Amino acid sequence: MSLPPLVEPAAELTRDEVNRYSRHLIIPDVGMSGQKRLKNAKVLVVGAGGLGSPALLYLAAAGVGTLGVIDFDVVDESNLQRQIIHRQSSLGKPKVESAAETVREINPLIDVVVHNTALDRDNIMDIFSGYDLIVDGTDNFATRYMVNDAAVLLGKPYVWGSIYRFDGQASVFWAEHGPCYRCLYPEPPPPGMVPSCAEGGVLGVLCASIGSIQVNEAIKLLTGIGEPLVGRLMIYDALEMTYRSVKVRKDPECPLCGKNPTQTELLEDYEAFCGAISEEATEAAQNSTITVIDLKAMQDRKDDIFLVDVREPNEYEIVSIPGATLIPKGDFLNGSALERLPQDKKIVLHCKSGARSAEALAVVKNAGFSDAVHVGGGVLAWVNQIDPSQPTY
Repeated sequence: MSLPPLVEPAAELTRDEVNRYSRHLIIPDVGMSGQKRLKNAKVLVVGAGGLGSPALLYLAAAGVGTLGVIDFDVVDESNLQRQIIHRQSSLGKPKVESAAETVREINPLIDVVVHNTALDRDNIMDIFSGYDLIVDGTDNFATRYMVNDAAVLLGKPYVWGSIYRFDGQASVFWAEHGPCYRCLYPEPPPPGMVPSCAEGGVLGVLCASIGSIQVNEAIKLLTGIGEPLVGRLMIYDALEMTYRSVKVRKDPECPLCGKNPTQTELLEDYEAFCGAISEEATEAAQNSTITVIDLKAMQDRKDDIFLVDVREPNEYEIVSIPGATLIPKGDFLNGSALERLPQDKKIVLHCKSGARSAEALAVVKNAGFSDAVHVGGGVLAWVNQIDPSQPTY
């Protein structure tokens, strides 16, 4: 469905702006009026990572007058494979500062606003209120639900995107004209069910494919052209090179945007709502979590342990803790791993950071291995504290 322009046009374009945006101006659907609307627009990009990088680059190039970016992370070497707004010289620098520098190089005619902070319940409403449109480049469910809820409560549209390995999705959520994110995903998936990009990987160029679609939708919303992805979910398969669109209907019983909403403010705890790890895993890990220092001491004493790496084979190939046997978490969840565990040794589980090994620990303890433990911090802690010569990912 066609929608009216989201913002009013600016009073004028300068000569420099006319020169810069001439290829937009000669498109009849955009023209002077559309470009003036872009100049007058205020767009916030949540996250300066895989999706935020191409989104920021193209929003800046398009002439969005005020471009905000919020992120609390710093640039890491593993980011550079897909987060194209950052450079080798940006390593260790706050992502928002690195992104702002690149954006200003691309277009010095726009204003860049940096929010070097974590988005949370206390600041999200205030930050969002200063923008016309939100572009969501987050990579975790807790923040996605919070972004959605804040946008609905403030009556603002936002462009959503998601990526994993070779697959991408995008949509526009605007409760005034269609469904919200909760209409599509009423409940978050069970903890540990959906791997993150850090666990499962992502093809770097996929970020550009989905990020550019997000910008395309943002431009359409701001200028009032075309038919935005309101009420539609776009699904992209990079391996098969296919795009398909699925209708998403507004849920009349949605607790947030339905006919009789029961949620009228932000949730108290989005991490708890989405569950960092399951209750079973939390209970299993209580008093059964050791540090990498403890693990190294066990190995040095030659304790009779059976060390298990519950990550995926491709992760194991990148970096591993010496002596670990690879048994992916999925094998624990389906029960096939249990027959491989020795009865006469102490079971010690680890993963990348500790979440997956806690889930596997719950399975192992339920199977009768009461003295089993897992390594808090996982491989990341091992590399940082024990063997910094190994790579991280």
